[in-house]
Amino acid sequence: MEGIAFNFALSSLKVISFVLDVITFPIYFILDNPLEARRKAKEVRATVIDRGPNYITYRGKQQPTEFHIELLKNGIDTMAKMLDYCSKKRKNGKCLGTREVLAEEDEIQPNGKVYKKFVLGDYKWQTYEEVNTLATNFGRGLRELGIESRKNVAIFSETRAEWMIAAHGLFKQNIPLVTIYATLGDEAIAHAINETEVTTVITSFELLLKFKQILSLTPQIKTIIYIEDQLKKLDDTNGFKNGINIIKFKDVIEKGKNSNVGEQAPTKDDIAIIMYTSGSTGIPKGVILQHKNLIATFKSFCDLTRMIDGDVMMGYLPLAHVFELLVESVCMALGVPVGYSGPLTLIDSASKIKKGSKGDATVLRPTYMSAVPLILDRIAKGIHDKVENMNFITRLLFRFAFEYKLRWQKMHFSTPLVDRIVFSKVQKIIGGRLRMIISGGAPLTAETQEQIKTCMCITLLQGYGLTETTAAAACQDEYDNTFGRIGAPLNGIDIKLVNWEEGNYLVTDKPNPRGEIVVGGDNISIGYYKLPEKTKEDFYEENGRRWFKTGDIGEVDSDGSFRIIDRKKDLVKLQAGEYISLGKVESSLKTLPLVENLCVYGDSTKNFCVALVVPRLDELPKFAERLGITGMSFEELCDDEQVRKAVTEALAEHGRKCKLHRFEIPTVVKLISEIWDPESGLVTAAFKLKRKDIQERYRNEIKRMYSS
Repeated sequence: MEGIAFNFALSSLKVISFVLDVITFPIYFILDNPLEARRKAKEVRATVIDRGPNYITYRGKQQPTEFHIELLKNGIDTMAKMLDYCSKKRKNGKCLGTREVLAEEDEIQPNGKVYKKFVLGDYKWQTYEEVNTLATNFGRGLRELGIESRKNVAIFSETRAEWMIAAHGLFKQNIPLVTIYATLGDEAIAHAINETEVTTVITSFELLLKFKQILSLTPQIKTIIYIEDQLKKLDDTNGFKNGINIIKFKDVIEKGKNSNVGEQAPTKDDIAIIMYTSGSTGIPKGVILQHKNLIATFKSFCDLTRMIDGDVMMGYLPLAHVFELLVESVCMALGVPVGYSGPLTLIDSASKIKKGSKGDATVLRPTYMSAVPLILDRIAKGIHDKVENMNFITRLLFRFAFEYKLRWQKMHFSTPLVDRIVFSKVQKIIGGRLRMIISGGAPLTAETQEQIKTCMCITLLQGYGLTETTAAAACQDEYDNTFGRIGAPLNGIDIKLVNWEEGNYLVTDKPNPRGEIVVGGDNISIGYYKLPEKTKEDFYEENGRRWFKTGDIGEVDSDGSFRIIDRKKDLVKLQAGEYISLGKVESSLKTLPLVENLCVYGDSTKNFCVALVVPRLDELPKFAERLGITGMSFEELCDDEQVRKAVTEALAEHGRKCKLHRFEIPTVVKLISEIWDPESGLVTAAFKLKRKDIQERYRNEIKRMYSS
């Protein structure tokens, strides 16, 4: 009965809105100028510059911005020159911001438990000149400690202002930076340190105790520089092995301040970073990035976005990944202050924010952020949950507003009244001023992109790049009103589609060419650290240009924009000859609100696939309650046969809605109560699945699913 009433009320709202649209159309037509936006949306974004029987090469039509040309005229070809130039140009402008921690207090929860919560103040800002001076002094301080040019130093720390300052201190002295994710396991961290022969590590007070455990695996470490905590002090160094020199970050800066050591300026061909990717297969590989690689991506990113006065970026993704490092660097270069945050203090409801206090986003009120699909998926599911729990009237209004806005958005019209009345509460979660997010690191589903863009009233651009391409390859522009595409090649970068006959992806396919994506340009790495054979396998030179074979399968639309449709490593051929793209199936099924994560497995000797499913902690009990099952723990629900069968059916229904083929939908599933986070070793720091590790961990469960 409620469904009939809901549809009747929705239809009534549509009739009323139609009358109002007719009345107000001329006003919005003048204000929004949709014809111009539509013209730009239909422009060809890339053209074919070369083709052969088994490949097609595309180049973007984007022109360099004034700032890009300015960089060329001033010979900015290293990261060291970049900071010096920006410091002189923007001298006293806000550059990097850190929120003040005033105290840590006990907070009693409704269940009687006591948790530690922060009392936070405002953001404290450092100017460009101050940041440049600190970086210069830190680099000189390292030299005073005996670290020579071209001798590797590692940063093992969370994202923060000191991370960026330390990195630029290293760049200024031509000291290669080894980046290590803070969430990597002990063995992966030790591997990166030992392989690069690092003797000095920069870490944080919070991670110092974790690093103590790693010292037994890294015998060559001689010096640990730690970034001080705002409240706590390091009382003693007991437990650290003898001979380790433990120094405060600020003491290194003080050494440099009193030093006469000059800068060892790098050239564009010098190594800037050895970046250890968290790796979805095998042990982490060190990707070698030269200064010219970083500057190539830096310039292409500068051409991508328009910054306006008053813009502020929130930095919270790992700086240990080149995507975040360069996005923040571009913001700094364009005069956009970067304020730092973390998952424990990001929003008002974050776990370390005291009740009644404000999260970082509310205080900083950012206009610009970078994000990865996992975070955006969680936001989208959170919005879905809140809508489902609304009363009849509120849910009706939200549903109407969403469909109404989506319709006008596709025609390049704004909906300011709907945004203010319905979506302003969603906007306020991230401070209320957010206008743009760039997503990278993994494919973003069209459904999530559509929902986030519509409900948060922002421009959400999807980009594409890998560590080996210095995070750059393609990105949507702000006039691209489609969902699920990665855009056209960025400035200075070519993308080649090459036949992959085994998967039946050919450049002669109709209506659009398809094939493996190969990226070429100055952004391409010289290879993997101490892995010459793997470097030969994945990289090559052709006509004076360096290329990287990504392993991703792409399709190009008529306007020169690409979309990722498959991955070579994720393709499985079933017994009957059908091919399943595991990544594609997972991306579709993960949009089911019940699912936190899942891994699809296909055995080539069988005619069906199976899946390991991690349900959401808050959703599975509600799902079970609808089945009449109550009073069971999360672990018990995951083991319950009735719940498992119901989840299997829900996944199948959702798969059909996502237009998956019958053979792509898992026939049997196993519910997993273990949470897959980077510390579990089952996903990377960017939350990509580690298939081999998952399959090894759950090999008995997979066997049982196939024998059931």
